[in-house]
Amino acid sequence: MELRSVDELMDLLHARRGGGRTPDGRRDGPDRTPVACTDPHEHALRTAALLRRGRPADKELQVAGLVRTLGQLLRPGDDTSHADLAADAVRPLLGDRVAHLVRLHALGPDHLVRLHAGGWVDTGLVEDVLTLRQADEAGRSAGVDAGVLEDWRTVLELVADRAGRVGASSHHLPGA
Repeated sequence: MELRSVDELMDLLHARRGGGRTPDGRRDGPDRTPVACTDPHEHALRTAALLRRGRPADKELQVAGLVRTLGQLLRPGDDTSHADLAADAVRPLLGDRVAHLVRLHALGPDHLVRLHAGGWVDTGLVEDVLTLRQADEAGRSAGVDAGVLEDWRTVLELVADRAGRVGASSHHLPGA
């Protein structure tokens, strides 16, 4: 699935509300330790809000925090490739950087270090992914004022507009 408009993305983000709980109300964390399960919609809003506070100028990082778990909605129960599904879905609309952040957020720190050491990702991207993961963990606590999804429409439109301009300029043929 490719998202082609902010309206489609907003509909998908709204559909995530209230889902994601296991029968016993828990979910395993990234290191397989049990953590209290939160509403994925609220968790995404809290993660994005934390990134907005910590990195106010980095709209792409904030948006990655908001959309990073869409793959779980696109293919429920597929815990192995949800980050890839989400990244592929948002890339046409939100651009390569958001897609890379979403794809890499599911990797452990050791894997990120190996990717960096191998020259596959740069230091800035690794630092951004680690910041995203920290906000993801901190967003699990209920003490963060998350706001509402509609607050993010303008930011999503801004990032989509930038990604569209970058994509259009990279496909421009000289003399055409």
